[in-house]
Amino acid sequence: MRRENRNRSEKKADDSNHIIYISVSILVVAIVAFIASFIFYGNYADDNFEVGRSSYNNLNSIGNQLDERIELQTAEASSSMGKSVNEMVENDVEEENNKEEGTKIAVNTSATENKKVQEEEQNTTSKNEETKTSTNTTTSEAEIETTKVEEKVENPTFEKPVEGTVVKEFAKDNLVYSNTLKEWTTHNGVDIEAEKTTVVKTAAEGKVKAIKNDPRYGLTVVVDHANGFQTIYANLLSTEFVVEGEELERGQAIGTVGNTATFEIADNAHLHFEILKDGEYLDPELYIEE
Repeated sequence: MRRENRNRSEKKADDSNHIIYISVSILVVAIVAFIASFIFYGNYADDNFEVGRSSYNNLNSIGNQLDERIELQTAEASSSMGKSVNEMVENDVEEENNKEEGTKIAVNTSATENKKVQEEEQNTTSKNEETKTSTNTTTSEAEIETTKVEEKVENPTFEKPVEGTVVKEFAKDNLVYSNTLKEWTTHNGVDIEAEKTTVVKTAAEGKVKAIKNDPRYGLTVVVDHANGFQTIYANLLSTEFVVEGEELERGQAIGTVGNTATFEIADNAHLHFEILKDGEYLDPELYIEE
């Protein structure tokens, strides 16, 4: 019984010792782990510190570089700005100088132009006076010419262009019988019967407008007179006495009587004579003076 108790006591003591040993071991392991963790954390902190310091140094370096760049750009900008300002000032000064020179030139030019204008005005005044004098002179001459023309402008007086008998009368508004055409027709003149080669004379003074061979009236002479009058001499044999443009006196020979008018070829030799005023046919017998 005692022996069992003693064994139990020894067993308890062994268990207690074992527990103590385990506790001590755990404590030792915990201390060792703590020390190791402390050492490791310290090293890690040192490494982080070094990295942080390095990063800080790098940031400082970058900041310094940025500051240097900013200072450089600021200096360049200031220099450029200063240069621009200087250039602007110089340009303004140059523009002012140019304006002053331009103003001087403009003033000089204006003065020169004013002088020229004054000279031109003087010349114009002189020319106007001369023109007025010339105009007055011309007007006076024109008035004199007009007076002369008015004195000269009179209706022409007509004489019989050839001696003979009127065998066919003027028939503008009525009809006469044509032996050649065998029909009744108008007749814008008078036919004065005369022997061939009888001299035909101009009925009034005038100017030969035309000498032509008319397909109806044969060899014809047209003479212009004052105030729009015109005489026509047709059915002629010749016109050797005048030329176109010739000035004629009253009674001047212009041709000879013939028989060249195709519209009156069946009639005896005669002069076909017409008088017109501004293109209108007139009755020659009313204008011929005996």
